[in-house]
Order: sequence, then structure tokens, then C-alpha cells
Amino acid sequence: MGICMRTAIIGGGAAGLMAAATILDADPEADVFLLERNDGLGKKVIISGGGRCNVTTGILDVRTVLTKYPRGSKFLSSAMFSFPPEAVQAWFEANGVPLKTEDDLRVFPVSNDGRDIVAAFERLFETPRMHILLRTHVTGVARRPEGGFSVQIKGQEAPLTADKVVLTTGGQAYRHTGSTGDGYAFAISLGHTLTPLAPSLNAFFTREHWPADVSGLSFLKAKFTAKRGKGISFTGPFLFTHKGVSGPAVFALSALVAFERYDREMPLEIAIDLFPDLTAEGLRGLLAERTAENPAKLFQNVLATIIPKSLTDICMKEIALPDGTRADQMPKAEILRAIAWLKAIPLTVVGRGAGDEFVTAGGVPLTEIDPSTMESKICPGLYFAGEIMDVDGYTGGFNLQASWAAGHLAGQSIAESKEKAE
Repeated sequence: MGICMRTAIIGGGAAGLMAAATILDADPEADVFLLERNDGLGKKVIISGGGRCNVTTGILDVRTVLTKYPRGSKFLSSAMFSFPPEAVQAWFEANGVPLKTEDDLRVFPVSNDGRDIVAAFERLFETPRMHILLRTHVTGVARRPEGGFSVQIKGQEAPLTADKVVLTTGGQAYRHTGSTGDGYAFAISLGHTLTPLAPSLNAFFTREHWPADVSGLSFLKAKFTAKRGKGISFTGPFLFTHKGVSGPAVFALSALVAFERYDREMPLEIAIDLFPDLTAEGLRGLLAERTAENPAKLFQNVLATIIPKSLTDICMKEIALPDGTRADQMPKAEILRAIAWLKAIPLTVVGRGAGDEFVTAGGVPLTEIDPSTMESKICPGLYFAGEIMDVDGYTGGFNLQASWAAGHLAGQSIAESKEKAE
């Protein structure tokens, strides 16, 4: 019999689930306590991707995957090469969850049900070595003079003692799933600091009301530019909503401007290029071709051959184009104004709205964590994984992939530290 090592994992989200499963698999004698505030595990995992759970990405080249993190890409390198998307997919398939990769390279359970992802862990946790403490509110974590940690639990006089602690408490996005930011306080009490925090992967609410008139209208490719500082751009799919714009390109841009203030007093000006693959001159040529084919048509009807009719009406109104003019009689200056609008639709962002994978940018600074083990450089025996760290990715399964990879590396490192101790 070897040493029985006790690990307390605080937070039953993606990173905590994977850390626990990895320890159980790597150390046959491990004693693992998973402490979760909610009445069930993986609440945020279940609701991600609109309830379908975008488990990971179908991009298999790890270097390409690492470009999808506005913060933390270099830090994640060891974890990601150790447990890349391909390995994550194989892990879930081996644990009874068939997966499918959609055309946009997002990976989901075949069942389209996030509960199946959590159920895979629950099956693995049916062992006496695993102790799941639900509805458990941790109020503090402290180092014990004799070594290890004591974990204070609300309503319990005696603390839970542990040799190792893994903080996987998430950020503070989606507070109704239990992500209240408690883990930050635990990290600080154990000697860590905290970067500024900001919401990321959010939709944009606009001052303009016209997006509501085309709510649901989507485009597969548009270039979004934030007109602040040097100007930040991102190209991808998006859609108009009742309150503004949403979708992958918007979420990515929101990640890039996560630490910018934007509200009604200090709005963020953005521009949408609906034809990122065409220059203004190329777009003018396309319109000239359509006009030559239908010279007697009204200009707005020719315009409606290259953009949806509902958006044509808004374009005409927004830039005050004469709406009864034949296409071949529309003055050149007016045509150029229409092209300029399509290449840079102006919108004024005055607020944030939750996206499917709403996350927190910022967290425990990566300089305080060993990227090869996920162990604290400040407090030996303390490990981190998931959103509590200053790591966040774009939408598309990248945040869950980072959590699986970091949780897996933390679990492996804990199991290996026991081997060294023996």
C-alpha cells in the first residue's frame, strides 16, 4: 500500500470534473473530494452552446488552437499539447459519449444534450474513493502548519483537511450557475494576486434601434472593427438581434475589447463590413454588373440582389437615398455612399449582453502558476485550472477545451507528485 493522498477540488465545473477524473484514473489509492455549491455538477457545462454543450473544437492542429485565446495562449501550451482536442474527443468517446463535428468545426455530443457530458463523469465517480459534496459552500482555504490545507465549509465546525487543493471555481460570469468569484478570494488568502476582471464573449447592445427590424438576419462572414485606439478587427459570422448584434464575430471582438469601458456615457463605435473579401471598387463593379443586367429596375431592387431586401430598406433610409430612382439613373455619388455604408455599417455599442459561452477575462495571474503542472508558484500543493486563471478563448469550444486540458494537467501533476513522495 502506498501513501493515500487526499485532494480537495473546489468547483464542480469542467476543469474540476476533469481534474477529479484524471486523479482517479492515475492513482488507484487517491482520495478525492469534489466540493460544489450547486445541487448538481457541471451546471455551466450543461448550458453551454445553448444546452448542446460545445465540448471542444474540431481544429486538430494545436498551434492553430492556441491562436484562439486572446489571453493565455502561451501559458496553455503544455496543457494543450498534453491533452489536445483530439485526445479530449477520444476521452469522451471512450467514456460513452459519441461526438460529432459540425461544418463550423464545433464539436457536440451526437445527442445534442450537455447532460450527457456531465453524466460521463458521474459514471466514473461511482467509486468509494470519490466523495462528491453538493450544496457545499466553501468559506475559506488555509495552509495547515503541519502541511496540507484545511478547507472551511459553511455549517460545519471541523474543516476538511487535504494534502492538495485544486481551485476550479470558475469566473464570475453566469452567476446563476454558481460562478460567484469566491475562488479569487481563496487564491488571494493563499498569497496570490488578481488581475482586473471583465466580462467577455458577450453580445453588443446598440444605441441604434434599427437592428430590431432585421432581428435574426445572419451573415456567414463579415468584418467587425472597433473604432478605438489603433482599431481592432475580427472577421466571422454574426447576426442582428432585437438589441444589436451577436454571434461568433461579435463575441470574438468583445473578447478583444474586454477591458475597454463602453456604456451609454462612453459608447464604443464599431463598423461592419458585409463584404470583407471585396474592395469598395470590387463592390462597385458588382453593382454595375447587376445594374447592366436590370437597368430599368429601381436602385433598391438591384441592391437587394446583393444584400437581403430587409437590409436594403434600412440602408436606403439610414443614408437617405432617393428610393424611386432607376438603377441606371442613380447618381454616382449616391452609389458610392451606398457602397461605403455596406463596407462600414456604423453602430454605437452602449452595453453588453450574455452570449452562449459568456466568460470572465482576467483572474489569477499566469506568472504565479507553473504552466507545466498548473501548481501555484507561491503556495506549494495548490493547483489551478479553468476560468479562475487569466485565460480566456473565443467562442467555438475553446474555453471548455482549455478547462479540460488544464484540469487534466493538474490531475496528472497531483498523481505524479504522490509517486515522487513515495
